[in-house]
Amino acid sequence: MPNAISRVDRTALKINQGSIVTLLVISFAFKLEWLVALVSLVMIVGTVVPSAGAFKLLYSHLLRPLGIVHPDIVEEDNVQHLFAQGLGGAFLAASFYSLTTAESPVIGWSLAGLVVVLAVVNLTVNICVGCYLYLRLRRLSFFTRAALKRVVNF
Repeated sequence: MPNAISRVDRTALKINQGSIVTLLVISFAFKLEWLVALVSLVMIVGTVVPSAGAFKLLYSHLLRPLGIVHPDIVEEDNVQHLFAQGLGGAFLAASFYSLTTAESPVIGWSLAGLVVVLAVVNLTVNICVGCYLYLRLRRLSFFTRAALKRVVNF
């Protein structure tokens, strides 16, 4: 059975990416490690419960109603975007751990910087590396039960 294609609002994705970039740059500029954790949490919650994503709520309840931005809805599989967001959230969780518990600021800020770079690439030239990774893994049947069972029982 083919996957159902959902509708994605690219403007909401851009607001999400722009918010991530802005907050992470602020966190680096002022050495606010807690802000890295907050962005990670927002991304992970938005992945698990997409309707509860804070940046999406900012878009849908403030920016769009005020007419500051307008929807750009396309038919596209939203799962790949959620995968990319969850992966970014996991990288930021590792970043926060490196910055605080492991006391490894070079690794911590490098991981946060990687998330910023990938979000900027997606924001400016519409290339989602996390989406591409998801599609490649799906093509390799990585997300089947049998494949996941092999990984878990490795």
